Amino acid sequence: MNPVLVEILAIGDELLYGQTKDTNSHWISVELDKVGFKVIRRTTIGDKEDQILTAFAEAEHHADIVLITGGLGPTSDDLTKPCLVKYFNCETAIHPEALAEVTDFFKRRGRELTEVNRQQAALPICCTKITNPTGTAPGMWFDKNGKVFVSMPGVPHEMKRMMLDMVIPKLKAKFQTPALHHQMIRTVGIGESYLADKISDWEKSLPNHIRLAYLPGLGEVKLRLTGTGDSIDVLKQEINVLVEKLKPLAGEYIYGYGDTPLQVVIGNILREKKLKLSIAESCTGGYLSHLITSIPGSSDYYLGSIIPYDYEIKMRQLGVRPETLEKYGAVSEPTIIEMANIVRSKFNADIGIATSGIAGPGGATPDKPVGTIWIAYSDKRKTVTKLLKLSQERLYNIEYTATAALNLIRENLPA
Repeated sequence: MNPVLVEILAIGDELLYGQTKDTNSHWISVELDKVGFKVIRRTTIGDKEDQILTAFAEAEHHADIVLITGGLGPTSDDLTKPCLVKYFNCETAIHPEALAEVTDFFKRRGRELTEVNRQQAALPICCTKITNPTGTAPGMWFDKNGKVFVSMPGVPHEMKRMMLDMVIPKLKAKFQTPALHHQMIRTVGIGESYLADKISDWEKSLPNHIRLAYLPGLGEVKLRLTGTGDSIDVLKQEINVLVEKLKPLAGEYIYGYGDTPLQVVIGNILREKKLKLSIAESCTGGYLSHLITSIPGSSDYYLGSIIPYDYEIKMRQLGVRPETLEKYGAVSEPTIIEMANIVRSKFNADIGIATSGIAGPGGATPDKPVGTIWIAYSDKRKTVTKLLKLSQERLYNIEYTATAALNLIRENLPA
């Protein structure tokens, strides 16, 4: 079965200027994926008639379905409806049902229906009206040579209600979609190119109807397997077999599947093992603790943290020896070892984690450039350290370090 192809067009100068973020296209893509439609392109167009008409023609050429958001307001800069009238070469007329709906909308709010608002009920006579239960601009459905155009408001809550209640059910009734199944495999502690090299033979053996995508992030790489076919159950079985074949090649880096982030996986393991965690984080400034405590129930395993950003705080509040700081500096292996061991002892925790480094853009020395960061793991059996050599970007360094620290816990948790 061939996939049903969709293009999403988002219309409005405000999207191109960056004044409004196009969350609609992302949301539509997610919802269509759930029901088996394949989005092949998302395009943003300004409020220019010629550009809108060109986008319509290109989308019709490439896709079976064209979903349009924005440009349906009552003002002169809203061009979507006039462009649709021109593109489909049909006239507009007041739609009685649409007029009743917009009249009732204003009446319920105690507001006068102006002529400008009345014109929102003027629809192309060649379209099917789609009711807008939360706004004044109706949606429009066009059929042309087996292709479907759907125009919806750009206001997110209006568009979402329209999509879920009316558009998606109509699309499912008109088009038969193939079964589609995704499996996300989450890895950490290995770069994209190194991972690709390790699993290259496995990747080459994938059948044609199952595709692999690499989705790199901060310190981790997600592998997405996407299968299409006639049966969702068969696809799931096939992909499960492929995942089992992947484990001997990359199992040491695989920490989870689906949408579950690393901090949740670590938290579940700590809870299961009844282990308590405490943290001393300097360069990450509390970000690691934020990740951990953003998870409901983290009090089951997280005791607390100290953020000893200053030298004096490292000595007086945390307890790092002055001679260690004087001899080696705050960004050093001896200091990070003391930080991890001390915070574990102070909180009477099973595990202590510490971070210290130069996040940037200042603070570098000739032997310790920006991005030099030490992290450490401590339990009653051992202390493990790791030196990170990262970038010139402060926020990147902070976020990457937090992921690396979480992975250090994963790698060293007691069996």
